Amino acid sequence: MKNHMLILTLLCAACKVSVTDANDSAAAPKGQAAGTQQSAAPAANDADFTIVPEPTGAPPRTDSILQAQVALDRAGFSPGVLDGKEGMSFTAALKGFQEARGLPATGTYDEATAKALLNGQPQPATWLVRIPDSFARGPFFNVPKDLNDQAKLPALGYRNLLEKLAERFHTKPEVLVALNAPNTKVGAGTTIRVPAIANQPVARIDGDERGWGTTLASLGVAKDQPQADHIVVDKSDGVLRAYDAQNKLIAQFPATMGSQYDPLPLGTWEIKGLSRNPDFHYNPDLFWDASANDQKAVLKPGPNGPVGVVWIDLSKPHYGIHGTPEPQTIGRTESHGCIRLTNWDAARLAQMVKSGVKAVFQA
Repeated sequence: MKNHMLILTLLCAACKVSVTDANDSAAAPKGQAAGTQQSAAPAANDADFTIVPEPTGAPPRTDSILQAQVALDRAGFSPGVLDGKEGMSFTAALKGFQEARGLPATGTYDEATAKALLNGQPQPATWLVRIPDSFARGPFFNVPKDLNDQAKLPALGYRNLLEKLAERFHTKPEVLVALNAPNTKVGAGTTIRVPAIANQPVARIDGDERGWGTTLASLGVAKDQPQADHIVVDKSDGVLRAYDAQNKLIAQFPATMGSQYDPLPLGTWEIKGLSRNPDFHYNPDLFWDASANDQKAVLKPGPNGPVGVVWIDLSKPHYGIHGTPEPQTIGRTESHGCIRLTNWDAARLAQMVKSGVKAVFQA
């Protein structure tokens, strides 16, 4: 099955959780309908952030947890949202990294783990970047909660530049606000402090010709990734692990998987194909929590769509692995049976797998 021909009539959808931030009211210009703002051209180079030198005499910024989270993210052992806080996703990421490096899998950020993770070299937790014009251009959208209302939009793009920046640097708007001075205004040419995720050539999502910014470049995902021979979704640990042909753990991502109504389908499945920027075919008859007034609808693609920017199709009908518009909910809410990752982790996984890769789901 060709990737661009996948039709998604899905049993799963992201939980209907909304996030607002300081710029929501500016999502569309006054007098202009949300979702109608046009971009002059696709954001072809929106990953070309310039790293700005630290101000002369500025004290070094030290934050061991955020530094460790950034290093784990670079190594492919995602702690989810980079926020400088310890928690279950950080602990799980440490355990995965420790296992992959032959260290005791304690989940503790000890001296041996820090040495292996940081390669014995000082690595930044954050750095300053300049926002490119193309990245700041938009368009941005007022995205309603209701799926039938979402179906009226031409795309389910980012709500505002702050949200887009947060996802690009694998965090959330509140963290960017905390990292920067209170008077910081985001916009083209602005210098802003962000988590220091890897700065390297990035991949684009196929077919992004509409200019609303849902590229892998927007997500800070490198083109070159190790190739997975098989993946394992472990419900007990709440993670998705990728292994190479020698059964070596090469990557790990926190995941949301199933619920009491739609449990994770245990067993061995197969990846049948990938769809980037997928349409979402909403059928309320397949959802136990759908409103009686909901109608069938097709939702256009975008990072704020129910399945985010990537759908990885499985041999189990109606089930897949996909992104989410609400990265902070991963591992903390339930799904409709599918496996949800942050958009940036889903995009990274999509670079690592292909049709025929085995997917084992275990309790």
